[in-house]
Amino acid sequence: MAEVRYEAASRIYPGSPPVKAVDGLDLEVADGEFLVLVGPSGSGKSTALRMLAGLEDVNEGVIRIGDRDVTNVPPKGRDIAMVFQSYALYPHMTVAQNMGFALKLQGLAKSEIETKVQEAAKLLDLEKYLARKPKALSGGQRQRVAMGRAIVRDPAVFLMDEPLSNLDAKLRVETRANIAALQRRLGTTTIYVTHDQVEAMTMGHRVAVLKDGLLQQCDTPRALYDRPQNAFVAGFIGSPAMNLHTARVEGDAVLLGGLAVPLPRETIKAIGDAGLSEVTLGVRPESLGLVPSGSDGGFELVVELVEELGADALVHGSIAGEGGDRLVMRVDGRTPPALGQTVTVTVRDAGELHLFDPRSGARLV
Repeated sequence: MAEVRYEAASRIYPGSPPVKAVDGLDLEVADGEFLVLVGPSGSGKSTALRMLAGLEDVNEGVIRIGDRDVTNVPPKGRDIAMVFQSYALYPHMTVAQNMGFALKLQGLAKSEIETKVQEAAKLLDLEKYLARKPKALSGGQRQRVAMGRAIVRDPAVFLMDEPLSNLDAKLRVETRANIAALQRRLGTTTIYVTHDQVEAMTMGHRVAVLKDGLLQQCDTPRALYDRPQNAFVAGFIGSPAMNLHTARVEGDAVLLGGLAVPLPRETIKAIGDAGLSEVTLGVRPESLGLVPSGSDGGFELVVELVEELGADALVHGSIAGEGGDRLVMRVDGRTPPALGQTVTVTVRDAGELHLFDPRSGARLV
């Protein structure tokens, strides 16, 4: 059993006032699950991981691995293996020696160490590099050696703290696919920290979003994208980010750029129950579309920037006549509008709008 549970776990740094880097975290990670902790700098994601590793104190609450309370257990007694942002390889040792060093310290027989190292090297496609020193390897190969060093220990839980940040963009994409595939093969419970929400969405079985030490939402990548529970998650998950604007409610519609978008009955009821005349309106860039100039059911957008991405293009612009409120929309990359052009925009499907309470940020329906 290798499930992990944080039970109202907090890390409090002394000060005036004290700072809760992680605040009452309640989170359960299933046996064999790949969970990603994501959030902006200072959100507490790395601190939460280090609390599980035993590298940070748990000032309140409990952390369990399987049936064991490991809150006060030293790191070496927790049956975890950690992969850091820095590779932390011994430069004077070969790849094989680096991978087997922890096993050597445990007193395992040389033949057993060699077997485990060979098995890990085969998994990571490192067999032909075993005799090399780290300086003769690329960044991606060094990161795989660091992964191999963790794998040979056969831990109950893998902990990974932004392991890909030092790699270039192309190698990062390739390596994250390799890590996800490797975790599926090994079936080891894995908790992975990143600030990159694209990385989080493409790797995790579930993603836990943190802000200021508080857990905002934990769900599958698709659920986070389709039904964010608050405005922070809505704006953080998705690339480019969701458009978020304060919008006036009139009757059974919400106004976007002067366009009255009708709302479902249950949404109108929720707005009325909350006593709101304005809401925070969220719309994804792909939920907006271009229509012929002057069309009914559209509003005007002045194009300020066009990012051509090949198949798609991202159009950044200001809503005409609304004090410069800015929007981003995704359009066909073959026929993007020109810089400075005024285009007519519509909402493709009112069902894809997201409405939040402007006071608390909580989702209305």
